[in-house]
Order: sequence, then C-alpha cells, then structure tokens
Amino acid sequence: MSTMTLPAQGMTAPEPRQRRRRGPRTSPLVYFVALVLVALTLGPVLYAVLGGFRTNAQLAENPAGLPNPWVLDNYAKVLTDDRFWTYALNSTVVAVLTTAMVVIFGLMAAYPLSRYRFKFREPLYMIFVTGLLFPATVAVIPLFVIISKDLGMSNTWWGLALPQAAFSLPMTIVILRPFLQAIPTDIEEAAFIDGAGRVSIFLRMMLPLSAPGLVTVGVLAFVSSWNAYLLPLLLMQGEMRTLPLGVADYSSEHSADTAGVFAFTSLAMIPAMIFFLAMQRRIVGGLSGAVKG
Repeated sequence: MSTMTLPAQGMTAPEPRQRRRRGPRTSPLVYFVALVLVALTLGPVLYAVLGGFRTNAQLAENPAGLPNPWVLDNYAKVLTDDRFWTYALNSTVVAVLTTAMVVIFGLMAAYPLSRYRFKFREPLYMIFVTGLLFPATVAVIPLFVIISKDLGMSNTWWGLALPQAAFSLPMTIVILRPFLQAIPTDIEEAAFIDGAGRVSIFLRMMLPLSAPGLVTVGVLAFVSSWNAYLLPLLLMQGEMRTLPLGVADYSSEHSADTAGVFAFTSLAMIPAMIFFLAMQRRIVGGLSGAVKG
C-alpha cells in the first residue's frame, strides 16, 4: 500500500509557481514597417545634415557617401552670415507671438464652450470645427488685402502672427475642449462656495490644471509657425522675411553651392526639430488627456 506523507507541523507547503503573463507578441512585419517609415522620415534629414559637412566635389563624386574628410566651412559660413540671424530672429518672434495668442485666446474660447451651458453652444463649437476644413491657401488673397491695405500691418511681426494664430485656433479649441471637460465640476463648485469668482477660478484653478493641454497646443502652434511658408511669402519682404523664405532665397542665390544649401537648410530646421522632440512626451500626454475627455 502507498503511504501519503503529510507536511510537518510549522512547515507550509510550497506554493505553485505562477506563470508570467506575457503580452501579445508584435509581428515582425510591424517592426519592418516601422523601420521603413523611420528611414523614409529621417533619411532626408540625415542626408541634408551630413551633406553640410561635405564639399561640392564630394557630393558630385559620391552623392550617397559619408563626409571624408569632415568639413566645417559650410556651417561656419552660414553662422557668420548676418542674414541667417535676421531670418532666425524674425521666425522666433513671429512664432512666439503666434504661440502666445493661440494659447491665450484658445483657452479663453475653449473654457466657456466646455464648462458653461448656454444656448447655441454646440453650433458655436461646430463653427470652430468647420474651420479645420479651410486651409490658409483658401483665404490668401483676402488676407493679403485685409492685412496690407485695411490694417496697414504688412511686413510686420504682428501682421504675420495674427492670421497664423487665427488659423491655429480651430485645432487648439478642438484639443482643449475635451481636456477641460474632463476636469471634475466639484472643484468649481467648492470654489464657488468659498466665494471665488469666475475669473479667479479660471486663473487660479483652470489655468494650472489645463497646463498639459496648453503645452500641447503651444508646441504645435510654434512648430507650425516656424515652418510656415505661404503667408510669410505674401506678407513679409526684405529683412522681415523668415527662415523658410531665407532657405529659398539662399538656394536660389547659391544654386551651385549644394553643400552650403544643405548646411543652411539643416540649421533652419534643427531648432524646431529639437524643440518638438524635447516636448514630445508632454504633447502625447496632452493629446491622451484630450482623448480621454
């Protein structure tokens, strides 16, 4: 007869090993497609940056090769050019003004559309949503007439920042409205009981709580303004031109200097790229908050 052994007193039976739960495996095809997309996106950027470290002779001899030797003259030539810094100053000022107006007016418009209940609230919100369907190219001629003749703001920083902010407001309100709707109403009710007014609640409570969404729309507005080409082409002339226009001017003036054009283009796009990559996590956080709302 078989005998059963019982565990001694004071000893516990060993617990069965728990199997580790593994998440769903990602198909190798997904990784391959992702690598192809990354190569297509970063390939031209890396080619332009590396091309600035080469000479025109190297580019003509081996267009797809690496710098050998590495040349710094092209970047030094661009950085010592006064026009580059003039273009960079114009782009920076216009982008900062555009971002400030988008954040301020976008929050002021999204707050009542998300927290207050009034007649025609949804139709008013749909007007802003409809604004996403109309790009700046549709209204370039009326904008040129209004800014240059009616307002007399042609060839000025404010004359370019105002229409850029106006075209960025629909996207800003679409992102901020669900983000603000996700904030509990109990916070406002408690503040009303304590005697706080609507302006005080907006400045002291809603503004800090909506910081992730404001960072998201601010970064998007800054990058969009930095890369804008059509509106600056119509409204800015001479020394008031921005970096995208400066790239076009430099390319036409130095059409034979391909390496120099690569260097100018790389320096023009690197600031916005670094700024976007540095704020990437905050952008994702703000967008995820808007989706949850």
